[in-house]
Amino acid sequence: MTAFFLSDILIYPVKSLAGIHVTHWPVTNTGLQYDRKWMLIDETGHFLSQRSLPTMALIHTAIEGDTLILSAPNRDDLHLSLKPQEGRSIPCTIWQDHCVAKSVSQLADQWFSDFLNQDCRLVYHDDKALRLVDPRYATDTDQTAFSDGFPFLILSENSLASLNQAMSLELPMSRFRPNLVISGCPAYAEDSWREIQIGELDFRLPKPCSRCSVPAVDPDTAQVGKEPLSTLSRLRKWQNKVYFGQNALHNQKGSLAIGDAVKVTRRGVKQPPIESF
Repeated sequence: MTAFFLSDILIYPVKSLAGIHVTHWPVTNTGLQYDRKWMLIDETGHFLSQRSLPTMALIHTAIEGDTLILSAPNRDDLHLSLKPQEGRSIPCTIWQDHCVAKSVSQLADQWFSDFLNQDCRLVYHDDKALRLVDPRYATDTDQTAFSDGFPFLILSENSLASLNQAMSLELPMSRFRPNLVISGCPAYAEDSWREIQIGELDFRLPKPCSRCSVPAVDPDTAQVGKEPLSTLSRLRKWQNKVYFGQNALHNQKGSLAIGDAVKVTRRGVKQPPIESF
C-alpha cells in the first residue's frame, strides 16, 4: 500500500492574509500555534476577508523570533509582538459567532486602513478566550481562534492535481488555504476519511469545506477570476454549495512535521456524497 504522508504545513497568523509554510510546528488547543490569532474587523466589529477585500491577499506575513512581520507593496513593514500587551476588549463577529477580541494598536489599525483603503482594526485572540467549535460537529472541548469555524483544513495534493487537470490550469495550493497537505493518497480520498492519525496526533474530519469566493482571488495580483469556482460548481456541487477539502479537529496537543506518516483509522460515506472525477 502506498504510504500517505504530510507534505506541507501552513499557518495564517492573520485571518485572510497570506500564509507561511513551516516544516514543523506546535499544535495548541486552538490548532497550529499562531494560526489565525489575529484578524481585521470593520467599524461594526465584523471580520474582514478577501471575499470583500481581495487586496488582503497581497499582505504577506512572516515570523522571526518573537515578532510577527507584515509586509505589503509600497509600505514599510509592520512589526508586531507575538505576545501582545493586554489590549482593550472589542466585541466582534465571525459569521454567526460572537467573540470578544483584544485591540492591538492604533499604529497597526492605521497601517492596514491605509493599505486597504478601508477603516479597519487589527485584533487578536487572547489565549484566555474560549471560542468553541459548532457543537453539531464537535465535542464541548474543541476550540478554534479566528478561523471560519474549524482549527484545521486538510487537502490532498492529488485532489488539486485532479482539479487542475479538469480546468487545464495549474493553480497553486495557496488558492485553497489549507493547513495540512497530504501526499500519496488518491484524489479526493479525504472525502471518506473520518478519523486519521498524523504523526502522533489524532484528527476527526466531521465536515467537508464549502468554498466561498476566496479561491478565485489570485494571491499574486489580487485579481478575481472565474476559476476554480466555475469548475467546482460543475463537478463538486452539492446542496447548492461547492466543496473542496475537509475541515478537521484535533484530539490532543503536540507537534507536526513535514514527512509525518498519515494513517486513516476510520472511513465513512463520502462528504460531499458525489463521485470524484
